[in-house]
Amino acid sequence: MDAPILDISGLRTVFRIGGADIAAVQDMELTIAAGETVALVGESGSGKSVTSLSVMGLLPKRVGRIAEGRVMLSRKSGEVVDLAAMPDERLREVRGNDIGMVFQEPMTSLNPVYTVGEQIAEPIRIHLGKSHREAAADAVRLLADVGIPDPERRAQQYPHELSGGMRQRVTIAMALACDPKMLIADEPTTALDVTIQAQILDLLQKLQRERGMGILFVTHNLGVVAEIADRVVVMYAGRIVESGPVAEVFAHPRHPYTKGLLRSVPRLGQAVELKRSGTPLPTIAGNVPSLRNLPPGCAFANRCEYAIEACNAAVPPLFAATPTQKSRCIRWQEL
Repeated sequence: MDAPILDISGLRTVFRIGGADIAAVQDMELTIAAGETVALVGESGSGKSVTSLSVMGLLPKRVGRIAEGRVMLSRKSGEVVDLAAMPDERLREVRGNDIGMVFQEPMTSLNPVYTVGEQIAEPIRIHLGKSHREAAADAVRLLADVGIPDPERRAQQYPHELSGGMRQRVTIAMALACDPKMLIADEPTTALDVTIQAQILDLLQKLQRERGMGILFVTHNLGVVAEIADRVVVMYAGRIVESGPVAEVFAHPRHPYTKGLLRSVPRLGQAVELKRSGTPLPTIAGNVPSLRNLPPGCAFANRCEYAIEACNAAVPPLFAATPTQKSRCIRWQEL
C-alpha cells in the first residue's frame, strides 16, 4: 500500500470536566491511503466524532485537547505535518485546503445569512488566492459536480431555500472546493431519508474515484459501511475494539461487541419470524460504561456473554487475529 495520507498513532483526547481530565479517545491507531475509505463505527459516545474533531483541530477550546499522540497528514505540497502539534494559525491553512470535512447536519454547518455560492467560494479565495469572480465561477462548477440542477440559480440561494439533500450536497461541495487529499464525513447521511442517502453515498464514491482522495466515514449504520467502505474500525468506550477489511469483519467478527452489532441489524422478514416465535429483536444488553469510571479491564465485559474473570484484570491489547484483522478481546480465537 502507498504511504498513507492520514496516519494517526497513539491518539488520546481528553475533556476537562469537573476538574478532572476525562479520556474520550484512547490508543487510537488509524491509517488511510489515497483512494481508500475507512469507516469508523460504534454506538453514540464511543469516540467517533471526537476522533474526527481531533484530526481537524476543532475540539472545544479550554475544554477539549489532544493529550498524547500524533496525527500525521501528507499535504498536497508533499509536506508531512503533525496536526496534533500545529498551532491554530497553521491549522487554518490546512483545514479546507488539504483536508475537508462534511458534518452531520448541514443546516447547522451552513451560515443562514450568506448564499450557498458565497460560502463555497470563500475557501477558494482564502486558500487558492482566486478573485471573487473566479471563485464564484468555481462555486457554480462545484454545485454542478455534486449533482445540483440549475447551479447558477442555486448558488444565489440561501440554505433555508434548499432541501435537506441539496444542503448536504452543498456541504460536500464546500469540503471539496480546494481539492483536498483527505475527506472526513461525520455521519453525513443520518438526517436524510434512504433515497437521498443512497444518492449521497453514490456521489461520494464517484467523487473519490475522480479525485483519488482518502475518506474517513464516521457512521453507526452498518449497511452504509457495507456499501461504501474498504476497511472498518469499530470503537467502544473510546478505544478501537476491532478493525479489518469490511468483508472479513462482517463475515468473521472477532470481538463480541462487533458480533452483537451485526446480530442487532434487522433483516428483511425478521419481524414475521420473531412474532411467530415470540422472541424479541436481538439487542446488546446493558449500557455503555461512563467514561468517568471505566472498569480496569475490558470496557465491554459487563455486557459480554463471553466474559470471564480474566477480562476484568487489564485492558486487552489489540491482538492480530489475522494478518489484516485485529481484535481487543482475549478470547478472540474462541469467537
